Amino acid sequence: MAKSSVSSSAVATPVASGDIVPVPALPATYEAALQELEGLVARLESGQLPLDQLLTGYQRGAQLLKFCRDRLEAVESQIKVLEGTELKPWMQA
Repeated sequence: MAKSSVSSSAVATPVASGDIVPVPALPATYEAALQELEGLVARLESGQLPLDQLLTGYQRGAQLLKFCRDRLEAVESQIKVLEGTELKPWMQA
């Protein structure tokens, strides 16, 4: 199994059945999130996951996609500032 950059801390979230399911923390970097997302997409597309794992995978994928988009938007905003010759501090999300 490949080593992941994902933090081992997790947040618990309730599900419809009342069980508590741990939600993995978001990766520390864009690259780690993208790597996890690519692996997840491959597993989802394989068609070999049970229905409950498909749903969980889809939800995790949505979290990772939002994380990646937010990071890209932050970098794009900083580039726009730099191109405008106006240097402002970059606040990481």
